[in-house]
Amino acid sequence: MIITQAPLRIGLLGGGTDFPEYFAEEEGCVLSSSIDKYIAVILKRRYDGRIRVGYTRTELVESVDALEHELVREAMRLTGLRGGIEISTMGDIPSRGSGLGSSSTVTVALLHAMWTYLGQLPTREGLARAAVTVEREVLGRPIGVQDQYAAAYGGLRFYRFGPQGVSAETVLPDGAETELLSRRLGERLLLFFTGVTRQSASVLTEQRANIDARRPILRAMAAQAREGRRALTEGDLDALGLLMHEGWELKRQLADKVSNPDLDALYATACRAGALGGKISGAGGGGFLLLYARPQDHGAIRAALHGLSELEFGLEPEGSLVLLHHRRR
Repeated sequence: MIITQAPLRIGLLGGGTDFPEYFAEEEGCVLSSSIDKYIAVILKRRYDGRIRVGYTRTELVESVDALEHELVREAMRLTGLRGGIEISTMGDIPSRGSGLGSSSTVTVALLHAMWTYLGQLPTREGLARAAVTVEREVLGRPIGVQDQYAAAYGGLRFYRFGPQGVSAETVLPDGAETELLSRRLGERLLLFFTGVTRQSASVLTEQRANIDARRPILRAMAAQAREGRRALTEGDLDALGLLMHEGWELKRQLADKVSNPDLDALYATACRAGALGGKISGAGGGGFLLLYARPQDHGAIRAALHGLSELEFGLEPEGSLVLLHHRRR
């Protein structure tokens, strides 16, 4: 039996500059962190050669080609795993439409489990690139590539995207001061579920189509990610919060569906209650509202957003992991 776990993520700055259609010509930059909410995959041998997949429904099929779960199907094809297995996926949040990178996290956790089952040890870069292949190249999803790297690498990281590839850079050095700063940052972030789940494809399709026309905006968003990294290294957390506000104002201009009057009203309410910045996580259009605020203002913000469900979380330093690898002789 194999059990893998990959973390979900929050994007802080630069989201949208991770589209290859953008960074093929100029550098994209994203500042993000994994969080302690996860997607887990359980994979075990099956006695009769068939394939059983359990998620929100259950499939029992004779061959890979018959699978309807497209991420499982294409991950099996990519890794060469043919049959005689059972796979179950489970997560801490809804599997789609959250804005926390759940689809890519599922893909990374699946690939990690499958390669481990086959006796292979993938690198974090290999996991991320394979997940990009499954989602973008095989399934043709109109997405960027930050989520796959965030699930594979984990931690608070600064990602650079360019024609030569992706670099995943730690923002802060190891040590007690880093742990303290990371904890201080986590204490200033809040997540509220807006009550709306959406298919990100419609938002991202429009966003991708607008890339050439929005290059000045995307260029400014990449610069904000670089500035946010500098603010963190200097311990200026409130500067990061203000940059998040500016970043959200820019991101709203990338596509009409990124926000709507209801989401704008929620964000404005939070800001009046003390939030320095924030954003709708992921592509936008729904999912989770991420906010930055000083701890003393959290009570007022919670009261102002009393109709929304809060997801308590912490920052997660690790990426995809194998939690259990047990093989009977």
